[in-house]
Amino acid sequence: MPQTSERTASFTESVIRRMTRVANQYNAINLSQGFPDFDPPSALVAALADTARRGPHQYAVTWGAPNFREALAAKQSRFMGLPLDPDRHLVVTCGSTEAMMVAMMTACNPGDAVIVFSPFYENYGADAILTGARPLYVPLRPPDFGFDLAELREAFRQRPKAIILCNPSNPSGKVFTREELLSIAALAEEFDAFVITDEVYEHIVYAPHRHVYFAALPGMFERTISVSSLSKTYSITGWRLGYAIAAPAVIDCARKVHDFLTVGAAAPLQEAAVTALHFDDVYYEELLASYTRRRDVFLGALEEAGLTYTTPQGAYYVLVDVSEFTKADDVGFCEWLAREVGVAAVPGSSFFREPVRHLIRFHFAKREETLAEAGKRLKTLRDQWRRNHG
Repeated sequence: MPQTSERTASFTESVIRRMTRVANQYNAINLSQGFPDFDPPSALVAALADTARRGPHQYAVTWGAPNFREALAAKQSRFMGLPLDPDRHLVVTCGSTEAMMVAMMTACNPGDAVIVFSPFYENYGADAILTGARPLYVPLRPPDFGFDLAELREAFRQRPKAIILCNPSNPSGKVFTREELLSIAALAEEFDAFVITDEVYEHIVYAPHRHVYFAALPGMFERTISVSSLSKTYSITGWRLGYAIAAPAVIDCARKVHDFLTVGAAAPLQEAAVTALHFDDVYYEELLASYTRRRDVFLGALEEAGLTYTTPQGAYYVLVDVSEFTKADDVGFCEWLAREVGVAAVPGSSFFREPVRHLIRFHFAKREETLAEAGKRLKTLRDQWRRNHG
């Protein structure tokens, strides 16, 4: 048979999704892949039921149904502080996964360099390879996962076409300060690079930290492609509704890429989701309060289990140090953890360019009772390890 493409040999399957299969195999609590075990808002579920009865059931406008784009532009204008035009500034995609690929293919030519902060969400490396771009990795250093400005400048000296900025960050939970973002903005302007932002956790930022939209920084809208989705904000990860926001000339190109990638996002889901986009500020305040409680419950469980972690500033992930158990095989440890302890995590090596093998990632987008049960199981981790390893 013919050989498959060389690009498919240069990255692996998703480690995150594989760990979900491991969790299912051992009936473990799945704290690996970041999706909730609770329902979306009841008003949103009711809207979906109504849409199922009355439609629409055929193609929407390729770059997004008009009423969905209008509601999305109004909502994002309110939070971003930018006057967004639904007909000129955005394209609706099949989740933020497609939005990121659209952004990469819109911004980059094959052979272009792209800066990626490490640790990074695993898709970014694959996105670069599929785009034909060359990733330049710049480390974020614990415990606060800040960057060295001199290292970042050195990366920019290689004339990248873009930098990918995940804020709040998956997997570290870092929230970039305004000062950090301004320093990135200055370099992007000096070296004439795009900034592709992944802001899917924009509404999950813990006090006293604050989310700053990169596109809203002075002079940055024209060179920023803002990527996000409805998945995390409204607990609808399976709906796959994402979007990209950018200047009209950029969006014109992005719409062409999107059209030939997927044609369009699901019409009935867009129709139903308009309901969520009209939620008032109270919804977002309650969302943050609920995740703050979940974070407190789970971090408390980690402390009771005697595990060392980095406190997340945003998103719903936490990196845990397991160096007392392994310094070299985080993949094997995570498989053992799911099998013997009944809790599934993601090996940290899937997020780092550097040889990091002593960290694992949990997520806490679960009911509080689920997190409490996970904590109960994690308390047995050390004894289980001793019994299994002497």
